[in-house]
Amino acid sequence: MSLQRRLRLLSDLSETRSMNTAIRVAFATSNLKEIDQHFGAAESFAIHAIDAETAGLLEVVQFGPSDMDGNEDKLEARIAALDGCVAVYCQAIGTSAISRLRPCGIQPIKVAARTPLNQLIRALQDELRTGPSVWLARAIERRNPGGANRFDVMEAEGWSE
Repeated sequence: MSLQRRLRLLSDLSETRSMNTAIRVAFATSNLKEIDQHFGAAESFAIHAIDAETAGLLEVVQFGPSDMDGNEDKLEARIAALDGCVAVYCQAIGTSAISRLRPCGIQPIKVAARTPLNQLIRALQDELRTGPSVWLARAIERRNPGGANRFDVMEAEGWSE
């Protein structure tokens, strides 16, 4: 089934500036509080912007009812709704969805049912502060491809310790 509703939250300019460095992460949830959805059958995704110090809900994407098994078309709408996200947290996910998400730069992450979103957000923030895991470091690098050459740029400018 295709996208049914998309709610985007608007924020003030100062909040927008701080969120420019944030990563976008989606959560498969029906109640905006906990993970309770399978990726392919998700009724909705809550998409948050998260950086080391702040986090905020950006949008909620809702889908209409769809057939469960054998309906591969349902994946296209869900994947398209995650444009710009680096990860999607869900209760379960099939191999077909995983193989479609990864080329889009979206890391699927399976967590236990009823895991609170705020717990996952805090864990991501801790990881951003202390040093990201391999998948998260890659996601950040894809968002900022010039970052790998930053030391070459410093050297060219005459910077030294």
